[in-house]
Amino acid sequence: VRVLHLKENIASLAQLLASTSHGGFPVVCRPKPEHAEVFQGSIRRLELCMLLENEHIFEPETNDESSCSSHPLSYEKITVEKLPNLSRLTMLRNRYTTDPRYQQLFINLEPYINKSAMSVQAHFSLQRTYIIFRTLGLRQLTVVDPQNRVVGVITRKDLMPFPLEERLRLQLVPQ
Repeated sequence: VRVLHLKENIASLAQLLASTSHGGFPVVCRPKPEHAEVFQGSIRRLELCMLLENEHIFEPETNDESSCSSHPLSYEKITVEKLPNLSRLTMLRNRYTTDPRYQQLFINLEPYINKSAMSVQAHFSLQRTYIIFRTLGLRQLTVVDPQNRVVGVITRKDLMPFPLEERLRLQLVPQ
């Protein structure tokens, strides 16, 4: 599972977006240094792309994971109906992954994550998961263990009848 942290490195974030086509990502944080990372919410790919186009919100690393940028972007600025300029975004991603300056810069995702994002337990009923997808019109759900640690992501595509039937058949066939 590809997860993001509340404070995410710009170069790593650009590399993640370049190397995956995921529509969204779970965001985790470590409540205390001795604790495991727990699910905090999720953020969509489009919102991450919009954030990367606003270099003025990048900040140097701090030890306080919850410290908030002094001027977070407005809701309207990161939620758009149209896609960002793809050629500009590709150029920015290339710069962020190759220029060493961006290894030292971070973005605070806390103001932008969906903290009320749905999640399901790892042993949650497949039928109920399907009902959640259908009734809420979701594209993906984060799967967590009893300690709220991210263990997977299930997408609407995973619940399509034919791929699901095929995967179940392969699991049930003796090796």
